[in-house]
Amino acid sequence: MVGDDSMRSTSITSVNNADKNAGVATARLDKRTKNLVKRLNAGEVAIIDHTDIDMVSAESLVEKKPSVVVNAACSLTGTYPNLGPLIIAASGIRIVDEVGQEVFDLVKEGDAVRIHGGLILRGEEEVASGSVLTILEIETRVEESKKNLGKHLGDFAANTMEFLEAEKEILLESVDLPNITTIMAGKQVLIVVRGHDYKRDLLALRPYLREIKPVLIAVDGGADALLELGYKPDMIVGDMDSVSDNALRKASELVVHGYRDGKAPGRERLEELGLAQTVFRYPGTSEDIAMLIAYEKGAELIVMVGGHSNLVDFMDKDRKGMASTFLVRLRVGAILVDAKGVSRLYSTRVKGWHLALMVAAALVTIVIIILLSDPVRQFITVLAMRFQVWLMKLQNLI
Repeated sequence: MVGDDSMRSTSITSVNNADKNAGVATARLDKRTKNLVKRLNAGEVAIIDHTDIDMVSAESLVEKKPSVVVNAACSLTGTYPNLGPLIIAASGIRIVDEVGQEVFDLVKEGDAVRIHGGLILRGEEEVASGSVLTILEIETRVEESKKNLGKHLGDFAANTMEFLEAEKEILLESVDLPNITTIMAGKQVLIVVRGHDYKRDLLALRPYLREIKPVLIAVDGGADALLELGYKPDMIVGDMDSVSDNALRKASELVVHGYRDGKAPGRERLEELGLAQTVFRYPGTSEDIAMLIAYEKGAELIVMVGGHSNLVDFMDKDRKGMASTFLVRLRVGAILVDAKGVSRLYSTRVKGWHLALMVAAALVTIVIIILLSDPVRQFITVLAMRFQVWLMKLQNLI
């Protein structure tokens, strides 16, 4: 045992000596990634407990620019091709994977830690260790996991049928809406969900927002994306756990997602803020509620940004919980338009030399006009003469 301690001490010492360039960074910890990013700052170490990191969580982490992401769980189990780890690694952020749950007991919020390879060090002490995920390893696992999609599609279909049997009203009956005051009849409605690339897609829709001025419904954190672009949400729908207080205060109407068991997780927060709210009890997701409100209130068109629309999306969100979303989409499909990926449909490619060429062409045109136009030449001659007279008067005064 003494020999083991001696070897460990020697190992740590050699790491400290070899890792001269490793910097000390502040640790931020949370078992819920979406809560962590609210406190995470650039250059800090993000310590999470997130099995199969989804794309939205990955994008929110990348946006905060941590130096390293340390995951107590497995970032990519191979269950399905989740692309979250690839998004993080491709942005240049290292992932230290599967360090174990003990890291949450050994490291505290605000501790100064160093990362060397797969080791997490606090001063001279090694507090946890894991494996560094490379892009090559992530890509290999993703390709292998694609072989499981057929099975997952069958499981999803079976789950959907079970849900349909239990909740037939989603497709067959009219939904009993609570008292919703936002007027949507005959209008277009834009629903913003925190899905993959939702901010980029929303940015690409600015001309649509400017010209059509649709009713704006945000699902939880989608409200903050609207505010960043200068738009105030007409309604926020959800559990209210990933949206800022500022967005909640600025929204015209708040609808809390309530469940059949009587729970409405977001109501307590809104009551603490002194904000009025309406509770909509429904077995599906907050995304479903937003679509159903727009549909039942007579929207002419529903434009969805960041929505979940394919099998990988559903598995990112939790396959069992997304059967309702699939069914709701079938119900409102006649007026539903998905704007997912619209930012990649067309992107302008104006280069700096394009602008320089345009300026040069404009200058050449002006010179040609001056050379060929007698009135312009005469006007310039008169200006030159007046300038000469002004210089002479100035010299006389001196």
